[in-house]
Amino acid sequence: MECPYCKKLEKYDFGDYIMKTAHWIVFLAPQQSNIGTCVVALNRHESDLSGLTSDEWLEFGELVRKMEHILKKCFDVTMFNWGSLMNASYLEEAPDPHVHWHLIPRYNHDVEFENLTFEDPYFGTMKPRPFRGLPDDVRQKIIDIIRTTYDLEQ
Repeated sequence: MECPYCKKLEKYDFGDYIMKTAHWIVFLAPQQSNIGTCVVALNRHESDLSGLTSDEWLEFGELVRKMEHILKKCFDVTMFNWGSLMNASYLEEAPDPHVHWHLIPRYNHDVEFENLTFEDPYFGTMKPRPFRGLPDDVRQKIIDIIRTTYDLEQ
């Protein structure tokens, strides 16, 4: 990762770097039960959503629009769940939460990608899914298709 913010965020293990904007960094999440699941993290340290600036909120809104459009194009996403969950930070001896969002695509159909089938059997519910990791080459292909589509949309 080339920027100092990315280096700092590595300790949070949000996943693999995809791209950054002026205020946000997008990672492919480690959990890929639903293909295209990402984490969008603020690229400066802030513990609370109430600490975001107006510019950060505005850019986040634009990033939501772009990411949803791109993931629909890439994987035919049906709808999206967004959540800002920082509970795990408070399991540590010295909590150090960092503002981030979980972007979870949801599918009412199976998705085929790189000879793998991604199912969303709990579409329409909040039932937890078992962890699904992917081989590094498949993760990289997901990152590449998201980046390429993002660049084409600029």
